[in-house]
Amino acid sequence: MGFDLETAAEPHKLRRIAIDPISRVEGHGKITLLMDDEGRVQQARLHIVEFRGFEKFVQGRPYWEAPVMVQRLCGICPVSHQLAAAKALDRVVGATPPPPSADKMRRLMHYGQIVQSHALHFFMLGSPDLLFGFDAEVGRRNIVAVAEKYPDVARQGVLLRKWGQEVIRHTSGKRVHGTGAVPGGINKLLSEAERDAILADADQMVDWSKAAVELAKRLAAANEREYAEFGLFRSSLMSLVRPDGGFEFYDGALRVRDEDGAILFDQIPDQDYDKLIREEVKSWSYLKFPYLQSRGREEGWYKVGPLARVQNCDFIPTPLAEAERRAFVAATAGKINHAPLAYHWTRMIEMLHAAELIRELIVDPDLLSGERMGSGPRGRGGVGIIEAPRGTLIHHYEVGEDDLITMCNLIVSTTHNNQAMNEAVRAVARRDLDGKEITEGLLNHLEVVIRAFDPCLSCSTHALGKMPLAVELREADGTLIDRRVRN
Repeated sequence: MGFDLETAAEPHKLRRIAIDPISRVEGHGKITLLMDDEGRVQQARLHIVEFRGFEKFVQGRPYWEAPVMVQRLCGICPVSHQLAAAKALDRVVGATPPPPSADKMRRLMHYGQIVQSHALHFFMLGSPDLLFGFDAEVGRRNIVAVAEKYPDVARQGVLLRKWGQEVIRHTSGKRVHGTGAVPGGINKLLSEAERDAILADADQMVDWSKAAVELAKRLAAANEREYAEFGLFRSSLMSLVRPDGGFEFYDGALRVRDEDGAILFDQIPDQDYDKLIREEVKSWSYLKFPYLQSRGREEGWYKVGPLARVQNCDFIPTPLAEAERRAFVAATAGKINHAPLAYHWTRMIEMLHAAELIRELIVDPDLLSGERMGSGPRGRGGVGIIEAPRGTLIHHYEVGEDDLITMCNLIVSTTHNNQAMNEAVRAVARRDLDGKEITEGLLNHLEVVIRAFDPCLSCSTHALGKMPLAVELREADGTLIDRRVRN
């Protein structure tokens, strides 16, 4: 299933292509390819070269600071880190589970996060490639060009994201880096005015989310072969599911399917994640390489996120999203769809599900009144797992007698997908790189397949392509064959 990222036969005789840095993502990453004289890719690596030190510098801090501190990992998905940390530290204060009002407020916050993040990625970062083609001229591959040619699509994307951010603001206090979730519960409930503001646009947002699924579906149908083959690789899938196998964003237990869809593990409790997963460290990347310990390093890697979640569950518990899930599964006659570009279709199915959940939950009276904090027997640590927009997010903390954090382990969604992204880059390079001339379109092909995963390198914010991109093709002795620069 995998390939050796550590070695290549006689690397000193191979040509090296470096893409440094990767554009349209925040943080620092690069791609290197080693090719033989016949143009075959012998090695492909996605390097993450920015250090992320949160696991160390939260040590020694009071545990109640963690949900606020760790969300600074990201400006796009801070809610995900806040909630995962709060869930883990609920066990320290003995609130397992927190009161119903707190649970529902957290869920509402999380669903708003899913809507705003998925809308941002699909409409603003992914749609230019999908609507204009991978080889379109550089000036058209941006949200401005989308707004000019497809104004309704761009407008709906912007307003969907705005609505998701408003849900976050009303539940967490701010659109970015709020303080709504704390160990043991929440620090605010909704007012009637806040509830009504969210509810007023709920029907429209569900309709627009349905339209976004239809757009993703049409684009996939119109480019069926390209979507199926681009960056294709096979792997296991991992996500949370409910006890009945239903789709779950906020809580649940871990399920893993193999590449053919057979369930390998099911209902693994969140506190036992370390019995399922091991993490490998490689010298050429600051991003770890998780794998299923039972299958080993070579065969145990997997993918997470929308493509995994939609196919890992038995059903989605809202009617419109469930109908779309069935349509997605039917498109491959029930077989697991491993194509990276299918992430875009499943991402919109998830956005629809989140919008339906918000519309359903927002009328619950527990959001307006009820207990905000819970407590019970004191614990010394815990694990919190949620399904962040990009995939399974794990926070693990241990706390000393003095209430200070003694250990922190974070496995973010992009970390789970690390090996999968490497495999996808290799597949695209092998298919599209002929070893002769480097074209600007080829550079975008390599980025398109990475972008399909919606990575947050070092779990940071997205950037809109302003970083310069330089690619060089050299002989084994270092002689420059070709060079392209894109700003």
